[in-house]
Amino acid sequence: MKIRVIRSWRRRKIIRIRRRPDTNEGLEKRVQTFNKKYFQGSLSWRRVYYSPNQNSCMFGNCNTKNRTIRISDRLLKMPKFVRDYVLIHELAHLKIAKHGPGFWKLVNKYPKTERARGYLLAVASKNI
Repeated sequence: MKIRVIRSWRRRKIIRIRRRPDTNEGLEKRVQTFNKKYFQGSLSWRRVYYSPNQNSCMFGNCNTKNRTIRISDRLLKMPKFVRDYVLIHELAHLKIAKHGPGFWKLVNKYPKTERARGYLLAVASKNI
């Protein structure tokens, strides 16, 4: 009886951890959701993960050659809408590499883009 209860508790805990956006697994789930919602499921990537090694003012990076997305772990301390914006921004790079009008048209599908960009500009200006 006790073993069954422990296994059940452990299974629920693992599921909860995988759903959390502050884990790489949670980040992957979030990206899958955004791919469907904003990109009609047309994107593919090899890896998306949090990185503690982004010391410049960049909050995310998309390597279009190897199709990996790296997100600064500094975003964990910021509001969720800001983290979501950075994810969508980096996903858009999988479709359009440069910051041209077509790129911004994709990113601006996210309704809180302007608000999130303002937040990140304020954060970046404090770190200069």
